[in-house]
Amino acid sequence: LMFALIDCNSFYASCEKIFRPDLKHRPIVVLSNNDGCVIARSPEAKKMGINMTQPWYQVKDQYLSKGGVVFSSNYEFYADISNRVMNVLSDLCPEIDIYSIDEAFLDLRTFRKNIDLVNFAYDCKKRIKDWIGVPVSIGIAPTKTLAKLANKVAKDDPRFDGVVILSEPRVIRHFLKSMPIEKIWGIGRKLTAKLENIDIKTAYDLSQVDSRLIGDNFNVVLERTVRELKGQSCITLHDFMEPKKQIMVSRSFGKSIRSKSILSEAISFHASRAAEKLRYEKQKCRLITAFIRSNRFNTRVRQIYAAKSFELVHPTDDTRIIIKNANRILDQIFADGYQYAKAGILLSDFTNKYGYQMSLFDKKRDEKMASRLMETVDYINLMEIAKIGFGNQGYRNTWRMKREIKSKRYTTKIEEIPITK
Repeated sequence: LMFALIDCNSFYASCEKIFRPDLKHRPIVVLSNNDGCVIARSPEAKKMGINMTQPWYQVKDQYLSKGGVVFSSNYEFYADISNRVMNVLSDLCPEIDIYSIDEAFLDLRTFRKNIDLVNFAYDCKKRIKDWIGVPVSIGIAPTKTLAKLANKVAKDDPRFDGVVILSEPRVIRHFLKSMPIEKIWGIGRKLTAKLENIDIKTAYDLSQVDSRLIGDNFNVVLERTVRELKGQSCITLHDFMEPKKQIMVSRSFGKSIRSKSILSEAISFHASRAAEKLRYEKQKCRLITAFIRSNRFNTRVRQIYAAKSFELVHPTDDTRIIIKNANRILDQIFADGYQYAKAGILLSDFTNKYGYQMSLFDKKRDEKMASRLMETVDYINLMEIAKIGFGNQGYRNTWRMKREIKSKRYTTKIEEIPITK
């Protein structure tokens, strides 16, 4: 009974190196939306002291002067490379749980009992590096939580060459004692503080507690974590994927905006994206909130933050209704004379789309037609048959975020494929 966690190392930065052999040993950072802060670092950039979420303007001059390379986020490229990695893993193991864009669990129980875990791990590591070009770390253990722990050790300690297998109780106990409580999968800062208050400071300390006592005083997920640390497999990825209680879509603008009509385009675009996510969650919302704000870091401009909510009579996931009411809110909160730097939409007060109560006067036929229309729009966009949107979103897109140093989409756009000379 073993699980393997495969985690791509410095994934976004590693993707940028695949088609750029000249960057093999160069420090690389990838920036967030609007080129605001650092969201990925190569090992070389980490050694330079670049921190995650650090504002780019704070480190830009010094980093570039030392030969560092920087890229805007290229999500289309990263998603395609992720898909290729997951396809390789699917060939290696029939049971795969994709945890994030750069992580996946393999359920090795589907293999024969005498599988050589060491050969399997290094074959997996080599195949992904040779076929895709991305380095990975692999942790193998009897439970997903222990596999997470093993993966962290494999990634942080170069002595293990990217692979750690925890199978012997003595070895597991050693690593549990060296792992701080805050490094355990699923334990955040608040929970860490509570556990430290009762003198639980390491993974080993937690593993020695009665799991039923933890369940009575904390929650069922932490109880399962304790059982996993004891070697009892009982956690599924669904334990960490609770249904969303709200959906927010917001972006900073590439440049300041004064025009209400351009703000309306941005609000409409964000409302459309939020509605797509709402339908993906199979939910409807009752409350729509819109906000606009100036750049709070620019002390030379007049500051403004304006937000307002609108409560719907009937829950909806219809993009048209959400866009219409978001713009009604904009009409109420917009003020002339300000330089706006950001806008956003928040959907909340959800109800299951299959279980909400319709009123006596609802037009059921219109509801079905609206649902079919939204499904068709989502299908067209998902399958990339065409790009379809709503007129309110405009076509100028002058408000779009900055991504001035984005790499090419080498694997998804024929006009951007690598060229050799």
